[in-house]
Amino acid sequence: MKSFFKEVLSTSIYLLVVLCLTYLVITFVGQRTQVIGSSMEPTLSNSDNLIVDKISYRFREPKRFDIIVFPFEYADKTYYIKRIIGMPGETVQIEGDGSIYIDGEVLQESYGKEVIQNPGRAAEPITLADDEYFVMGDNRNNSSDSRDPSVANIKKENIIGRAFIRIWPFDKFGILRHQ
Repeated sequence: MKSFFKEVLSTSIYLLVVLCLTYLVITFVGQRTQVIGSSMEPTLSNSDNLIVDKISYRFREPKRFDIIVFPFEYADKTYYIKRIIGMPGETVQIEGDGSIYIDGEVLQESYGKEVIQNPGRAAEPITLADDEYFVMGDNRNNSSDSRDPSVANIKKENIIGRAFIRIWPFDKFGILRHQ
């Protein structure tokens, strides 16, 4: 009887340790998230499953073109996945021809392949604070992003992490290209 209780106690402690480690990994290191919608096409597609790296921004600053995950302020348990376009302290503007300007210079990028039809709030220059980022989806004409007042600029403290690896579907499995 004594060995039975010893075995139950041992198994219980083992399960508790596994649960605690799982909680720590999900909270501080990485978590799975699913893409819903087409705002990041062609880079990410609807139903893609990703692992979000939640630790790297503790050691380095986000970079231009990083794909980040952040909560949507106006809906519970809703997270957006977008690409960083504007960095802290920069001024972002989108001209009528769809060109993105950073501090008066045309942004050289290859993610948004279509001409931007609606510059939204970026039709006028937007100067970012020292802790703010301007983000956009790769599918520029089908994305709710920093051009929309409901999303606006993203503060660093609200960035959950960087989309790191696609784990589903298996035929697209791999580390995501950011730069």
